[in-house]
Amino acid sequence: MDRLSIGEFARLSRLSPKALRLYDELGLLRPAHVAPESGYRWYAPAQLDEARLVASLRRIGVPLARIKEILALPAAEAGEAIAAHWGDVEAEHAARRELAGHLVNRLRGRKTEMPEVTVRELPARTLLTSIRHVRPAELVPVGRELFISRLRRGVPRDGDPFLIYHGEVSEDSDGPVEWCWPVPPDDARDIAAEFPDLTLRVEAAHEEAFLPCVGEGGAAAEAAIEAFRAWATEHGRHPAGAIRLVLVPRSRAASFAVPLSSRTSGGA
Repeated sequence: MDRLSIGEFARLSRLSPKALRLYDELGLLRPAHVAPESGYRWYAPAQLDEARLVASLRRIGVPLARIKEILALPAAEAGEAIAAHWGDVEAEHAARRELAGHLVNRLRGRKTEMPEVTVRELPARTLLTSIRHVRPAELVPVGRELFISRLRRGVPRDGDPFLIYHGEVSEDSDGPVEWCWPVPPDDARDIAAEFPDLTLRVEAAHEEAFLPCVGEGGAAAEAAIEAFRAWATEHGRHPAGAIRLVLVPRSRAASFAVPLSSRTSGGA
């Protein structure tokens, strides 16, 4: 059998014809032959392994853009990428479970033990930034492309990089999110000249409420927001900006922070 019709290929690969047409349009899984007159798609039997891998990856929730990247990797690296994705899924699930437990306890009038919030002083910082509108599935790929592929290799930093959520990131909202890379102020202009698509700005010195290592993903951010609200109510402090995700080196768990108003201008 040299060619398989789209219907037969769909049956054998466990992908619907509709999905196969979409994957063709995205360049994810091209048919072996397209009839010039009718546009009908034909597939080679040798493509079944790749198609079944795509089907399996979709079943565990890997975004289409990430699947395309995984298919381009050698087998061993693809395995590592899948393991990393599943680690993120499990961390997100754990954070959702924790947040759900907190919400249930709050509605039942019970107090939940929350992570300890600390206050720290941050000096003025010079930041190389990029603001983008993103959905949840795009957060990690965009951060990987900006922070790891472009900036981490050879660009000095003056502190931990972080993200500012200027708006909600969900399936219904796309932020925006600002990626921030602190750079040494003396070298800032020279560094920025190498990245004309990024913005150089200075952030004033401030206090921030800091919550270390509470998990990963959107549910972790929600849990952090709940912790900050409870802490702010108890201590009479007020936020002065949006929540931040701080990327602590060598830690898979996320740390969160919120800038605080000064006590003289708005605090108790």
